[in-house]
Amino acid sequence: MMGPGWYLRRLSRMGPAEVVGRARHAVVQRQWRTALPTPPLWPAHPRFTAVLPAGVVGKVSAEAASRLLATADELMAGRAEYFGVVRSDMASPDWFLDPKTGRRAPSELYAFDVPYRSEDTVGDIKQIWEPSRHQHLTVLAAAYALTGTPAYAARAASHLRSWWAENPPLRGPHWVSGIELGIRLLSWVWTRRLLEGWDGVGELFEDNPDFQLQLWHHQNWLATLRSHGSSANNHVIAEDAGLLAAACAFGWFPESAGWRASAMRSLDAQLGRNTFPSGLNAELASEYHGLVLELGLAAAVEADAAGTPVPESTWDVLLRMTDALASIVDNRLRPPRQGDADDGFGLIVDGLETGRWASLLATGEVLFGRPAWWPPVPGDDVRTPLLTSLASRTSRASGARPGRRPAHLRDAGMTILRSGRIWARCDGGPHGFLSIAAHAHADALSVEVRHDGVDILADPGTFCYHGEPQWRSYFRSTLGHNTLELGGRDQSVSGGPFLWTRHAVTKVLAVETPPTGASRWMAAHDGYAPAAHRRTVELDGNVLKIVDEVLGEGGSEGRLAFHLGPSVTVTLDGTTARLSWPAPTGVPGSAAGVASGAVSGVPSPAAVGAAVPGEPSPAAVGTAVPDVPGSVATGASDPLVGRVSGSLAADGGAVRTAVMELPPELSWTAHRGETDPPLGWYSAGFGRKEPSTTLVGSGTPGHLTTLLRFS
Repeated sequence: MMGPGWYLRRLSRMGPAEVVGRARHAVVQRQWRTALPTPPLWPAHPRFTAVLPAGVVGKVSAEAASRLLATADELMAGRAEYFGVVRSDMASPDWFLDPKTGRRAPSELYAFDVPYRSEDTVGDIKQIWEPSRHQHLTVLAAAYALTGTPAYAARAASHLRSWWAENPPLRGPHWVSGIELGIRLLSWVWTRRLLEGWDGVGELFEDNPDFQLQLWHHQNWLATLRSHGSSANNHVIAEDAGLLAAACAFGWFPESAGWRASAMRSLDAQLGRNTFPSGLNAELASEYHGLVLELGLAAAVEADAAGTPVPESTWDVLLRMTDALASIVDNRLRPPRQGDADDGFGLIVDGLETGRWASLLATGEVLFGRPAWWPPVPGDDVRTPLLTSLASRTSRASGARPGRRPAHLRDAGMTILRSGRIWARCDGGPHGFLSIAAHAHADALSVEVRHDGVDILADPGTFCYHGEPQWRSYFRSTLGHNTLELGGRDQSVSGGPFLWTRHAVTKVLAVETPPTGASRWMAAHDGYAPAAHRRTVELDGNVLKIVDEVLGEGGSEGRLAFHLGPSVTVTLDGTTARLSWPAPTGVPGSAAGVASGAVSGVPSPAAVGAAVPGEPSPAAVGTAVPDVPGSVATGASDPLVGRVSGSLAADGGAVRTAVMELPPELSWTAHRGETDPPLGWYSAGFGRKEPSTTLVGSGTPGHLTTLLRFS
């Protein structure tokens, strides 16, 4: 639970209007405690008309259908994985159970009394919330739509009836957060749409007083308690998207027209505020870019299909977001790993093995067309043909589009350097979005480098939000990124797990990204004032050069960190690190197309079970590292040897190599899987972590040069 100090720090980040708004919300919540709002009368014979056009299901490719049915069949067998934890109770879920801790959240408490941030009381709230987004039901409903098999529909119906019965309005943890209600409404819209033709669909939805009660209270909650002020980030987008979609598809209440209009106005305004002119999401967290884009597309298409006018400004933002995504992905269609990531999706009608980013780009290609500079996109997902079939043929975007692939997105401070198979992201942007910068990391001037989609210098990820403060602090710390730490402190000052009280200010000083030849980027930040950290990155052919300088007064002992991807094997000999990793296989854009990490929520084989804290490992100086990616030489007794993903000895496939020449001014050590304090970890997805190698140079920095040469 948060203490008084946190509440004071949080209050200090609010403006007067937000304070007044939160006071109004508190009054409403107090009123609802004793006087539950009453829904109006249900219309006598409501009709659901927001159905898919005839024949559209037949446009789904056999490959996409096969992936979907594989996931649906796992659900029918009662199995699903959430954040690295496999549940086997999904035939009849316990909606309040956290399988990770074994705790159950209180189901009878008034919603706003549930201490959802306390893992000791409630468990891991993300584990509890995620199944109740009901995105597994859209998968089951899509399986019914593709096959006509009633068992899929019956299972989805039983889950809905169970959830509605066990979660009365404003009771329990599932009524606490608006983002959960918004995404759940979107899932209900698509579940109803995909179950069209099933004999029991009318009895489950239109003729069901339980659904009526739930539907009205969800929409009334969102219309009354919309996020605002310093919290108006991706949450308000989800709230508006869910309210708009439900009011369009289930427009049967007297309030429906007003809800549609207000949600559309808010969505249009908030999409604009949450998006840089370049098209990148203002939270500077790649997964939230994907979440907001998915939510925005689903809501706009829903409104368009219902005849609700969608402003050109809404389509323009979604177009810019799609082009921005196309501009920053690597040659395997993976975007940067920047900022927080919690595996959140807006709409799921695909199997787990479908590549998320390829799917989003495929949808954007159908809706907006593709410029010549876009990367090739495989169009074999389920969502694209279904979602785009609902959009009208009216013009959906009129904004100007880049004539060539942008390399420097100035307003977001993101620069992508490319040379052949090499992709490098340089971070010179704002610390985060709004006054609290909730999903930011202390990663100013960090670099992220991939070779053919494989993480070489990796952003370690996020791992967790609540319940494990030591790990939350590590994964968003300066030392937890490929940048320079001075004086043992972060560049920006944290005030809590989703709060920063001081934001480092970064300025990009020079960018050169010619169509051919060497590229160069230079930026500096003031997080260590009066000292300044300036970094220059140059990419010329197969050589990446990083120059770090500490300027001005106040320089002190520092640590320069380089986090290697989990597929990388390291041999450290003094100031020379020899790297090797298996060459990737598979088609770019598919879940199997990258050799490291997880794509679309699918963990690598070693990620499940590898989240057990490892023992501290000494540095490997002048010693060959075993053929286990991310390891240092610790001897046969190391309990993690052989369990880290990407062993070069695993399949005898092609191996690629590189050499890092590290600054000799610093003393270099290698770290892997250390826990006290944490160091040497990679999180492929929320709730999952695995050991990887981190190289740390300690000493007094002045002018430091690092060379990374790819063979």
